[in-house]
Amino acid sequence: MSSTATQDTIRVGGLTVAYRSTGHGPPVLLLHGWPTSSYLWRRVTPALAEEHRVIAPDLPGFGASSKPLHTQYSFELFGRTLDALVSDLGLREVGLVVHDLGGPIGVHWALHRPGRVSRLALLNTLLYPEFSAATSDFVASVLDPERREALVSPDGLTGIMRLGVSDPAQLSDECLATVVAPFGEPEARRALAAAAVGLDSAGFAEIARLLPGLRIPVLGLYGARDRILPDVAETFARVKQDVPHAEIHPLTGVGHFLQEELPQQVGVQLTRFFAPNTLAAGPGGSTQRRTS
Repeated sequence: MSSTATQDTIRVGGLTVAYRSTGHGPPVLLLHGWPTSSYLWRRVTPALAEEHRVIAPDLPGFGASSKPLHTQYSFELFGRTLDALVSDLGLREVGLVVHDLGGPIGVHWALHRPGRVSRLALLNTLLYPEFSAATSDFVASVLDPERREALVSPDGLTGIMRLGVSDPAQLSDECLATVVAPFGEPEARRALAAAAVGLDSAGFAEIARLLPGLRIPVLGLYGARDRILPDVAETFARVKQDVPHAEIHPLTGVGHFLQEELPQQVGVQLTRFFAPNTLAAGPGGSTQRRTS
């Protein structure tokens, strides 16, 4: 988020959930993935905040939010968190941007709450229950105690961030340190691992079943050189098949963390997509002018 973003917290079922907010106008909610936090959006936000109120939470298990060890990091937990956040902020309808693990969390939430989300932007993410070999191997790593310790260690998290960009040299020491910092304690690292595998397959199946009925405008914007989710092009091709009115735009030469590689371009494209008076694809692929 920008340097002028305010930082605050809410309480959800005994958990503290941190979030950052900046800008004024129609609200847009930004959901990060694994193992990041609201920090991921810091350089995307300035363009979007010129015309919107931008809210980026640290989901439970991440960033400055609570990291309980005896909680299921389920679709239900994250759904309750988002319900509480938008209620606490007095928001009736929001634009939604999702990335990585924030994708299934946010899309599942939106599909089960018609009218809550006005527009949906998908960045590099996974949505469907048929996991790729890379995702299945990641899950196996998290479930294996020895591999898990290496994965969530400072070196492991640094390696994931570097794997997620086309040129690791562009990630500053400050960026890497900020990603690693919330997981300095063993308990926090165990919670991070639990958050990686808490979403059940039934929730992914629900997304696959309900997504074709989505009628709000949808933007797909993804780094095509994704080594973390190497099947990202197939995922977004399936989104286009399920939601024909979706606009899909691959960014060549960019990896999984496109917010780190092309933050200004991502910010501008999101700003255009969420602009109040832009033409947007409506049901059946027709265009309609959004005026509020």
